[in-house]
Amino acid sequence: QVQLVESGGGLVQAGGSLRLSCAASGRTFSTYVMGWFRQAPEKEREFVAAITWSGGTYYADSVKGRFTISRDNAKNTVYLQMNSLKPEDTAVYYCALDHTIVVFTAARDYDYWGQGTQVTVSS
Repeated sequence: QVQLVESGGGLVQAGGSLRLSCAASGRTFSTYVMGWFRQAPEKEREFVAAITWSGGTYYADSVKGRFTISRDNAKNTVYLQMNSLKPEDTAVYYCALDHTIVVFTAARDYDYWGQGTQVTVSS
């Protein structure tokens, strides 16, 4: 089993920044994709960003140019740097992991999930 522990959520004003972290432990293996999803109240969980083990990145159109995903393979940790935050970014953010080379953007394709961390952006 893989365990994902998230941190870094909080309250920020519009235009501000936050950095989320997700540390993976357990049976992680060396090759995997890690992604970030978010879910606002009464909304579907949506894809935000993903990164492959080799460093390839993929972003949702809504966050391109504002968010940056990165990973430290030695620490089995993925980061999401969020800049120029908007009120519509407010959601619970979830870290996810899948043992694959191909990046998936559907939540159902990820096998492991963190507990979620709340990000609130005030206007």
